[in-house]
Amino acid sequence: MTTTGTINEKEEPIDSSAENLKGIENHQTAAKHHEEAAKCHNEAAKHHATGNHEKAFEYTVKANGHSWFAQKCEMEDVERHALVSYHNDLITHALI
Repeated sequence: MTTTGTINEKEEPIDSSAENLKGIENHQTAAKHHEEAAKCHNEAAKHHATGNHEKAFEYTVKANGHSWFAQKCEMEDVERHALVSYHNDLITHALI
């Protein structure tokens, strides 16, 4: 499965600062984990349909793990944005 919105050799980020690159990496990692979680949920559904509930449980746990990692990346990005916004507000108020 191809992830859309990734940075490749032809697409360079406009802002190549370390902070921005970390944000890009967080989004890409979160997307990969969401994709893996979806695959695991589909596998769990297939196993439930065939009556193999133990295998369905195994894939459900894997899906939850991928969801947890995706959320961790998302929260890290939200925290970064909040800190940058707060920092910019402090600078703006200091200059007034």
